[in-house]
Amino acid sequence: MQDFAAMVRMLHRPAVYLRGLQTRFDLPLLDGDAYSDAYLAFLRTLLHLRILGISEDRLREAWRLERKLLQLLHVDSGGSPTWFLDACGQAAHPERRLLLSNYDMGLDLGANAVQAELDFSVRPPELFLGREMGEDAIRLLGECVKLQRQILDDVRREAALVRDALSWTRRRLGR
Repeated sequence: MQDFAAMVRMLHRPAVYLRGLQTRFDLPLLDGDAYSDAYLAFLRTLLHLRILGISEDRLREAWRLERKLLQLLHVDSGGSPTWFLDACGQAAHPERRLLLSNYDMGLDLGANAVQAELDFSVRPPELFLGREMGEDAIRLLGECVKLQRQILDDVRREAALVRDALSWTRRRLGR
């Protein structure tokens, strides 16, 4: 756990920039040493993707889709104020994880299956089924995967340029 000032130092970004990210991505602002390693990993992921040329608008859209999907799957039942970040930083099975929340969907995201009825909590019954209200977890997962693939394709293209830039930097700085 760390405080906001420690995150500023670790991420090498001004406090105002990180606060802006927290606001634009609708992240909770926590007091004291309440920021988890997962929270830090999420911010680091955003910074890495921005460095690799992914627009903040695309990242916010991916984040909106992922959070909505996780809510439809009732992943938010644990009661943590950062429930949507708690999987960030975990490395096992990257092929099964959503891009930003890093949530393990339990299946290769190239597949067309998801446990749409998965529910981690007891909730009062809804008047209408989610599908009747236009909320379909399979459709939403498809949108998440499509956008994730587009972003990762852009990252692959940009990575070669970043590697060249790092090589140039080493030569220029003598490292």
